[in-house]
Amino acid sequence: MPVLNRIAAYAEEMKGWRRYLHQHPELAFDCHDTAAFIVKRLEEIGVDEIHTGIAKTGIVAIIEGQGDGPTIGLPADMDALPIEELTGANHASTIKGKMHACGHDGHVTMLLGAAKYLAETRNFSGKVALLFQPAEEDGGGGQVMVQEGVMDRFGIGRVYGIHNAPNIPFGHFHTTPGPLMASVDTAFVYVTGKGGHGATPHECVDPVVAVVGMVQAIQTIIPRNVYALDEAVISVTQIHTGTASNIIPEEAMFCATIRCFKPDVRELLKKRFHEIVEGHAAAYDVKARVDYDWGYPATINHEDEADFAAEVAREVSGADAVDARSNREMGSEDFSYMLEARPGAYLCLGTGPGRGCTIRPMTSTTRPLRWGPASLPVW
Repeated sequence: MPVLNRIAAYAEEMKGWRRYLHQHPELAFDCHDTAAFIVKRLEEIGVDEIHTGIAKTGIVAIIEGQGDGPTIGLPADMDALPIEELTGANHASTIKGKMHACGHDGHVTMLLGAAKYLAETRNFSGKVALLFQPAEEDGGGGQVMVQEGVMDRFGIGRVYGIHNAPNIPFGHFHTTPGPLMASVDTAFVYVTGKGGHGATPHECVDPVVAVVGMVQAIQTIIPRNVYALDEAVISVTQIHTGTASNIIPEEAMFCATIRCFKPDVRELLKKRFHEIVEGHAAAYDVKARVDYDWGYPATINHEDEADFAAEVAREVSGADAVDARSNREMGSEDFSYMLEARPGAYLCLGTGPGRGCTIRPMTSTTRPLRWGPASLPVW
């Protein structure tokens, strides 16, 4: 992957930025120290404007080019994940239970490096708006920035984003026009029966059996209700119940992550999910409540902008290193809100062999995860 000599000269400085950020992860909207670090770097770089306090800890910085032209938005997410780092790296997280396991420390570093080069050269017309956003993993910081008016306030006409992509060859780019990443919804199902002794199940109303039936039936939604060429995923990821081996519990719960690309499929999945839970609750004589969290929409690239971004990527990495019609993926991303507000495109940049990353919005019920040699990627 060829790199401009001037940018290559930033390598050690940028490595220091990323390692500092990796050692000091912050969650959701509470990226105060991260934001302060970024602002200090932007001041040293010499950008023209710095606006803070957007979406609580978000930042917009403006770099002016030479002459009139459009304003292009370039985002980077700042937040980390509630994961215990066990890598043993000399720059490992110093904050217990928090880790940059999705590479947002790298995203911030990339955008700061771009800012440094653009502020030095000014070899473009119009303006660049650097969008440092909190809460990609939990809270939809991209949505909040849009709702707080950054697109109109700063006159942003188009937006382009990049996400690191482990296990794609180093320096290779993947993208595609249209849907690139899925929408994500999360369902929490709480089932209440009547507890009692395991030796006398006839005196109980067993929520465990009801949950098992619901989970099995939910797996029929996609093969029997969704058109075979409309990609969708429902994965039940948690089941919690019980306190003892000989007691039938009174309550049980499970949750599922639900992903697809089309709004009508998304509505169908929600409808059938509720119908199955309600029907099984009646069949098993239990009470059931569904908390259905309507999450991030699908990340849908605009065709012209995706083609333009792919062409620029070819200039950087060569035609053989750019897949401009890549496969979609079922992960999700809150850059989707920016693409709903403005034309633009999202690309994946290969980082070579490595662990996958967590790019899902987390919830208050998510237990901290452990990340290290024995752990598995979380998607």
